[in-house]
Amino acid sequence: MNKPLRRIAIFCGLLVMALLVRDNWLQYVKADTLKNDTLNRRVAIERYATPRGDIIVDGKSITGYKKTTGSDFEYKRTYKDGAMWSPVTGYASQAFGATQLESIEDGILTGNDDRLFFRNTLDMITGKKKQGGNVVTTLNSAAQKAAYQGLLKQGKGAVAAIDPQTGAILALASTPSYDPSTFAGNSTDTDTKAWQKIQKKADPDDPMLNRALRETYPPGSTFKVVTAAAALENGLYDSADDKTDSPLPYNLPTTSQPLNNEGNLPCEDATMREALRVSCNTVFGKIGADLGKDKMTEEAEKFGFNAEQFVPVRSNASVFPKKMDQPQTALSSIGQFETAATPLQMAMVASAVANNGELMKPYMVDKLQAPNLDVIEQTEPESLSRPLTEKNAQILQSMMETVVQKGTGTNAQISGVTVGGKTGTAQHGVDNSENPYAWFISYAKLSDGSSPVAVAVVVEDESANRDDISGGGLAAPIAKSVMKAVIDSKK
Repeated sequence: MNKPLRRIAIFCGLLVMALLVRDNWLQYVKADTLKNDTLNRRVAIERYATPRGDIIVDGKSITGYKKTTGSDFEYKRTYKDGAMWSPVTGYASQAFGATQLESIEDGILTGNDDRLFFRNTLDMITGKKKQGGNVVTTLNSAAQKAAYQGLLKQGKGAVAAIDPQTGAILALASTPSYDPSTFAGNSTDTDTKAWQKIQKKADPDDPMLNRALRETYPPGSTFKVVTAAAALENGLYDSADDKTDSPLPYNLPTTSQPLNNEGNLPCEDATMREALRVSCNTVFGKIGADLGKDKMTEEAEKFGFNAEQFVPVRSNASVFPKKMDQPQTALSSIGQFETAATPLQMAMVASAVANNGELMKPYMVDKLQAPNLDVIEQTEPESLSRPLTEKNAQILQSMMETVVQKGTGTNAQISGVTVGGKTGTAQHGVDNSENPYAWFISYAKLSDGSSPVAVAVVVEDESANRDDISGGGLAAPIAKSVMKAVIDSKK
């Protein structure tokens, strides 16, 4: 072969090699990236070519599907009581993608999960159409309904309810809400308009905000439960009924600024039981200052503060500030200053106390099912931490039960059931200029000593008379209805 031909042959060989390398790069290395690229319309067409699997509550689907017309997307998602369940399901929209369980478990619901490969291969051989699997939740439909309907009467707010013994989420409600069915398709006339209508810039109440998981509020006096736990765990006080070293009036450390109570309360040297019953700022503010920021932070973090939770939907991290002086530590210890919590977080606090000091990891997916209902994955309860010893947890239970028996939480009483709780009215706005948030955290205990539910409720009622806003008045009745719904469903 002469020299020019040899050069041409080598050049052609290099071109073929480059083509093979590029082809293998696209087929194998970049395959998953290209497959999941949002600009790849074939992915979306394939996702909506078959009916989506269901999200299940109490053995019944809260989702469905509907055939579409005039679109290359064959099926679209439908929802039953969509506004009530959207904080759990999120949405699956042909035009706007998916969120929450619809997004996290998309592989199972569409049938594209790698764990369904063998079944999908068999279906392809036999000519059977691919099907999506199911997501079975831990939710309790009666509790969710009680939470949602209770919030609707108050306007804005959220509820989180947990089974203290397992961490299973029983209710997760948020208002105002939205119906994901209204924009599940891709019509510019209907779906796009429905989507635009519920965006925050069009609706300042922000109905798409999941207040149970994604909004952090000042927890107010409900945080005193954490401060009481810190006092017991660090040996500052050994009993609920020993008098505390609590002067009245009490000035914030290193200042001449008094820390006031809400009214003329019997807080001077009050026992922790009495201080929690009437909600003494002075007693718990001083406890926080005496313990110091490090011990308070350590206890708060054992309850889950300063960390995101994944249930599997992400919940914002609740905040207990780490950079504080003594006065700020005192304020943080009564749920003010920069302390902020999600409703899920405060349900976790009540849950740990109810479960004799052990905090279970919260979760809301019980299992994932193949289309033939075979279990692909089962969630096992998992311990997250132990904020309290069993002895101290039981002391704190007795304090919270006094709050409901003859304190600020009497509206949560349930006949024949022992209820422990704590109210909170949290400051809101610059210099507390806006209506405060009404909080209530609680748990129910049955005659056998078991605790099937712990609840946190927060209410934002901007239209209420400021003097009428209280955790016991607005939030406790909702918590009561949720707890009762769970208890009744177990009978």
